[in-house]
Amino acid sequence: MNTLSFVSLAPMLILVVGGIVVLGVDLCFKNAGRNIFAAITIVALLSALLALAYFDFSERSFFDALLIDGLAKISLWVIIGASLLFIPLAFAGMRFLEYQFSEFYALFLFMAAGFGGMVSSDNLIVIVISLEIGSLALYALISMHRRDRALEAAIKYFTMGALAAGLLIFGVMLLYAATGSLEIGEIQSALVASGFEHTPLVLTASAFIIAGLGFKLSVVPFHTWTPDVYEGSSAPMAGYMSIVPKIAGFTVAIRLFDFLAQSPDRVVFGLLYLVAVATLTIGNLLALVQEDVKRMLAYSSISHAGFVMCVFVMGSSEAQAGLFLYWILFLFTNLGAFAMLWLSRHPSKTWDIRFDHPYSKFAGMVRLSPMGAIIMAIFMLSLAGIPPFALFFGKIYLIGEAIASEHLYLALIMLANSAIAVYYYLKLIVYMFLRDSADNDGTVYYQNGAAPLKVVLGVAAVTVVVSFLWIEPLLGSLSELIGG
Repeated sequence: MNTLSFVSLAPMLILVVGGIVVLGVDLCFKNAGRNIFAAITIVALLSALLALAYFDFSERSFFDALLIDGLAKISLWVIIGASLLFIPLAFAGMRFLEYQFSEFYALFLFMAAGFGGMVSSDNLIVIVISLEIGSLALYALISMHRRDRALEAAIKYFTMGALAAGLLIFGVMLLYAATGSLEIGEIQSALVASGFEHTPLVLTASAFIIAGLGFKLSVVPFHTWTPDVYEGSSAPMAGYMSIVPKIAGFTVAIRLFDFLAQSPDRVVFGLLYLVAVATLTIGNLLALVQEDVKRMLAYSSISHAGFVMCVFVMGSSEAQAGLFLYWILFLFTNLGAFAMLWLSRHPSKTWDIRFDHPYSKFAGMVRLSPMGAIIMAIFMLSLAGIPPFALFFGKIYLIGEAIASEHLYLALIMLANSAIAVYYYLKLIVYMFLRDSADNDGTVYYQNGAAPLKVVLGVAAVTVVVSFLWIEPLLGSLSELIGG
């Protein structure tokens, strides 16, 4: 291994160094505050993006464990891009204590580095270690929201995460016992060469790995923690959790299940099919009965994860490109929707004793805050898959790929669930545009407003509206990176 091969570590190293610099600045300058910490974080993220765009990552690094291939590049763009959209939300109008601490920004950069390392490796040990680095930082970030429910959410997430890690490690151990390797490429070669003669052991390993990753992806039946953790977290952190840990999990799943699902007995294929359909359907049905917008979006994100899980049933490179297209569109839409909830958040004033964002809070919003109502409606219509908004193109492409791969029943299930989802997204629009306003003077919708937060909302809303202009070039670039 020559010294140039360390370049594959560059994006993650930059993020780790950025976190250390944040802690060092806090240690040396006691008057340093939120603005300085956030600025350092943004510089570190931009530097990581520049490294990703500039360097040639053809060499492996870290004892051949890290290689930034096409899948890793796409995932890193999503992870770092989502992080750059998230950080300006720290400049909220109200004073939230977590954003005043240097530890928040350092942990955030360590978390992004952990998930970045996870997608940039085909070594199962590195994947597990990177996953735990990202997850441990995320648990701490959730608990820093300084609410009783935030601590409860962090404990629940930690407990479920520990169980998921155990299941994943046990699955990795079984896969090593079956093939004698921890490198995904070598595992694939060994299984293909042997004709899957270790099928019982491989199938057991696959089941444990599906369960371990399933907790991270919040797929059914491993989804039960999701609504409580999202509800206890701050709205931006909930939106971030719905994007970044999942894209990391999907990338690892693509590397593993692309060949594991090809075993002759098709058991892994059947498991993935069942998990995808159950997640898509049950997430939708549970979202229908929610009384709080934040919990509805939590169950909605479960359903969207199920929609994307259908890609593993299709098993084509075109479908994989569709997965990343869908998740990039989902990034802008879902983070925008959660940012709208953050806009109306106050550290002490709450609208309801039980819920932070009940539907009644948004009744008659169009008369009290017309621009806010229109922007929120745009995000809801996009999540519902209504043309010409962003996620319509992601949904129609994946349904088209299901038909092209001759999975007609799967395509029908995806269509039916898309129709069901329209109801609970339109429910919020009905409250905002057709219901009489409650005891509300309209200031609640902007009580946490600040210029950086509104800029993020504007970028997300414009991207969702004009996405049709760049769908085809983006899809072409994704296909080229995956194919390469």
